[in-house]
Amino acid sequence: MDSNYDIIRRPIVTEKTTMASESGAVVFEVDIRATKPQVKVAIEELFNVKVKSVNTLVAKGKVKRFKGILGRRKDIKKAYVMLEDGNTIDVTTGL
Repeated sequence: MDSNYDIIRRPIVTEKTTMASESGAVVFEVDIRATKPQVKVAIEELFNVKVKSVNTLVAKGKVKRFKGILGRRKDIKKAYVMLEDGNTIDVTTGL
């Protein structure tokens, strides 16, 4: 992967991630091949914050029908990034 922008795709803002942000976690969609250390370095460099830990999960794509034909959505990888005390990321504004 070339740059930090290739690793971090976008922030995920849902009801569940908003609840996680109360405990200091920020959730991002990341490249499916990205490792936890790569995600940590990318977040620290892009947002100038200190990362405590990174937890990842792969959400399997749903099977959907389009005009009667079965298709499948892509798998996505989410990274729950725990920040050190005193660090914050405002996901409502762009980079």
